Amino acid sequence: MARTSNIFARVEPEVKEQAEEILGKLGIPMSNAIDVFLRQVIYQQGIPFDMKLPASLPLNINSLSEEQFNKEINAGIADIEAGRVISAEDVRKEMSRKYSI
Repeated sequence: MARTSNIFARVEPEVKEQAEEILGKLGIPMSNAIDVFLRQVIYQQGIPFDMKLPASLPLNINSLSEEQFNKEINAGIADIEAGRVISAEDVRKEMSRKYSI
């Protein structure tokens, strides 16, 4: 048997549980998945997937001038008046579905 070394990592419990559930369905132990990840880091000489910021970030109101801020507020009011709204519950459901929150 090959000699092994231990790795200790801290992760959020929810992340660990969700990953274990998915890996369990695939029949892959967590330690094997980590081994595959590390081997890919070596093979690709870096992180084996793209790491990017989202195409659009949430608006930071602290970076807006008063004129820009007022323009955004007026656009929001126009959206509400035109019925272009999404309930907070629908946003929560979509975020949960998309990001397993």
